[in-house]
Amino acid sequence: MRVGIIRALTTTDRRLLNSHGRLLRETFGFDVTTRCIQDQPSGVHDAESLQRAVPKVVELALDMAPDVDALVISCAADPGLPEARALLDIPVIGAGSAAAAAALAFGGRVGVLGLKHSVPGPISDALSERMLLIDGPESVETPDGFLMPTGIFDALAAAHMLVDAGADVILEASTGLTSIGMADVLRRRLGIPVIDPVTAAGSMLVSAVASRDLQAIRAQAV
Repeated sequence: MRVGIIRALTTTDRRLLNSHGRLLRETFGFDVTTRCIQDQPSGVHDAESLQRAVPKVVELALDMAPDVDALVISCAADPGLPEARALLDIPVIGAGSAAAAAALAFGGRVGVLGLKHSVPGPISDALSERMLLIDGPESVETPDGFLMPTGIFDALAAAHMLVDAGADVILEASTGLTSIGMADVLRRRLGIPVIDPVTAAGSMLVSAVASRDLQAIRAQAV
């Protein structure tokens, strides 16, 4: 399957740019193409940056759609998701809503690990009273903050605090954590399920395509 990934941040670092695509390729075997929006080096981290990202994501989705079988908006805030879905006839998956759906499949309370000041709307809306929230990592106000040593250490400390507060599962509410491979680290340290938003989007995409193929087979049999 040809999958296009839209990164809702701006970077010229090819390793950083392709980190999410590499994860999906290694996990699901997708043929991945990744592109990023322009003029947002700190990504999406508040209402204003989310608003600015929406038309950029939609424009990029329209440009990429003819060459892929599906799209993943690799940002936990799902910028431009409903708009892109309304315009395209291929599956479009948002990392935030996919992660929330995956977390809800587990029982108990969901500890949300993200940026210092905010929880993305698709996650807070979906989890509702299941959400367990503490102050986010002190040093991380934008997704690129997780690339710094202080951001990594603060994220680890915040995850342990969520478990101490009663979290039964951890949801990474920033794809900046995907970029540093935090999910595997947390699973080893905490011993509880950890939801990576990009992997969750890949899993949902696999399910969506399987459902579509099954419907096509049933239609042919009628």
